[in-house]
Amino acid sequence: MTTKTLIALALLSLPGVSGAAIAQQPRDGAAVLERMRAAYAGKWYHTLTFTQKTTVTRADGSIDVSTWYESMRHTPATGVQLRIDVGKPSLGNGMLYTADSSWRVKGGLPGRAIGQGNEFLPLIEGVYVQPVARTMAELAHTGMDMSRVQAGRWRDRSVWIVGATAASDTTSPQFWVDQERNVVVRIVLRPVPTETMDIALDGYVPVGPAWLATKISMVLGARRQTEEYSGWKTNVDLPAELFNIAKWIPASHWADK
Repeated sequence: MTTKTLIALALLSLPGVSGAAIAQQPRDGAAVLERMRAAYAGKWYHTLTFTQKTTVTRADGSIDVSTWYESMRHTPATGVQLRIDVGKPSLGNGMLYTADSSWRVKGGLPGRAIGQGNEFLPLIEGVYVQPVARTMAELAHTGMDMSRVQAGRWRDRSVWIVGATAASDTTSPQFWVDQERNVVVRIVLRPVPTETMDIALDGYVPVGPAWLATKISMVLGARRQTEEYSGWKTNVDLPAELFNIAKWIPASHWADK
């Protein structure tokens, strides 16, 4: 038995010291993403549906609560797609997102594509089901410095922080990954140079061999949006037509069943 092995075993025998606490420091953000991918290779879900209670608190203190129905899928040809129905799907109001584009729909009629995607998708789904190079490319526009990685703590758990200059840096684009579970728990974005969006992903529950964050909080200046998931299902059959922006109101939707 080597000296390094003996030291590691001694550390593991100490109260409060876990394998995650002495995990080897990743060399860069790509290595963190690779750990996430490898941890669930062939095990992560490729489709997901859930009902979401969305609470928006505006800068003037007014609060709006609504119900959203969300459908996500991944295929090698399309990448990750997220359909959001705001209210009953039969009303035809919602959004369609990919990692690099988005469309808004009102009354079943789509608007033009917007060259701005959903930064969540590469980190909560894409990283587990596609090559790391693709995930890196999808995150490039966020401005996250992938050469920076450091250890930190979040909700009393060990994390890797990618993109921040220090654990106290709350403004640089960055993401935080639970060292043991290999899931993202915090994301900081700069949607515009003068504003910072701070996103916390909490309420993680196991779904088969994978995980799902069921409570999301997003803060942008004086505005806050909280999301609470319920009725989630993974690896369900989602027809391609559900993600057809040109025919938004489907003949059948899982939320109507």
